[in-house]
Amino acid sequence: DFMGPPPQDNMLNSMYGLWILGALGNTGELTALGKKMVEFPLDPPLSKMLIKAEELGCNKEVLTIVASLSVGGLSHIFYRPKDRAEESDAAREKFAVPESDHLTMLHVYQQWEHNKFRGDWCSTHFLQAKTLHKVREIRAQIQDIMLSQRMRVETCSQDWDKVRQAVCSAYFTNAARMKGVGEYENLRTAMKCHLHATSSLYGIGFTPDYVVYHELVLTSKEYMQCVSVVDPYWLAEQGPMFFQVKETNFQARMASKRKGDAVVKAMEAELQKAREEQQAAKEAMTASQRGPGAPIATPGGGNRGAAGATPRRTPARMGI
Repeated sequence: DFMGPPPQDNMLNSMYGLWILGALGNTGELTALGKKMVEFPLDPPLSKMLIKAEELGCNKEVLTIVASLSVGGLSHIFYRPKDRAEESDAAREKFAVPESDHLTMLHVYQQWEHNKFRGDWCSTHFLQAKTLHKVREIRAQIQDIMLSQRMRVETCSQDWDKVRQAVCSAYFTNAARMKGVGEYENLRTAMKCHLHATSSLYGIGFTPDYVVYHELVLTSKEYMQCVSVVDPYWLAEQGPMFFQVKETNFQARMASKRKGDAVVKAMEAELQKAREEQQAAKEAMTASQRGPGAPIATPGGGNRGAAGATPRRTPARMGI
């Protein structure tokens, strides 16, 4: 038995997601970015994050974050025994970076690397040594792929704003805006989501206006997992099809509207050109399959003496 084809809606949603990330063009073809992304055995947003990080010069740090997300994130890196919960929470706070859970994962790995990847150090700080070793293995594998693709591996040192910008380039579709204390609303779907108590952003003394998250986890509420604070201008830059900066000047608003209309018209022209090329190719294939038509001889028709014409009388040489 053969596998059934996937539902058409699933295919369309998947292609739409790839188009949003820039992996597919307006007519469904792979872009230059998409051809790079397919080389990585990762979710498309994580592949996009790595490639964008190379442009920003911070892919050494983003490489660690991608490997950490591949094993499940902070929830699989830390452990919290019931009889030592307070000690575990205190140890976790030492690694917390208030702006980002992604940067917290990076900080944990860097400290583990600084301490020579020791297992006893992990036990002291309530870290899963087995998970961190898995992160190290995945990181090495992805780095080998990057080197095979001739990608530069660069570090941004302590300029971690570039790292958050790379995270935003991959997860701008999961952007949320503050609606209350610890409560956010997805900018695209208006779904209510909340900061979890284990997030590095929880209880930092202020509530950031805009964040992006890796995924939602449903328990008693919709909780955001792996959250990072982002600049709203980054959202407008990375996702212009969804977000734009509200202009206060009338002329600036009109210029932005004209720019958007021009983009839509260019997209429609590109789609129409692709349809015409597809129709022409289909017609050419049909004609080639049919082949050239053979001449049909009509009795008594055609010019006398012409090739294929039926003679008007029986030739004398036949003896009739």
